[in-house]
Amino acid sequence: MSLSSKLDHGIDFSEVKILIVDDQSEARAMLKNMLTEMGVTQVFEAPDGRQALSFIDTAFDFIDLIICDWNMPGITGVELLRQLRTVYPDVPFLMITGRSDMGSVAEAKACGVTAYIRKPFSITQLEAKLRVVVKKSLVKA
Repeated sequence: MSLSSKLDHGIDFSEVKILIVDDQSEARAMLKNMLTEMGVTQVFEAPDGRQALSFIDTAFDFIDLIICDWNMPGITGVELLRQLRTVYPDVPFLMITGRSDMGSVAEAKACGVTAYIRKPFSITQLEAKLRVVVKKSLVKA
């Protein structure tokens, strides 16, 4: 079921299934807690890009959007995004990073990032960014 059919009467985060990709377990836990406070009930986690790709290959139908850290060992967030865009060009992808230089922003945009949020961020900032991501995905649907 697409985001548009789930959210056509407003944004209900309880219906959104999210995959968090971050190599730091504390960061994943913090993000999961924030999402839970926002009403998200279905959160999946991957500790790195390789495991994220494996999960997505077997369970893509269980994911509505991906929240991914940029800096990870092995496959970085931007490398994961590049690989995903070849197979899943429309999956909403929110990049989390401490980077804010124009080169990094341009690189993420060139790879097809849906939105970008800079660390550190509050739950209010995350919710606002997720609303942008969901609305962008509704426009494409």
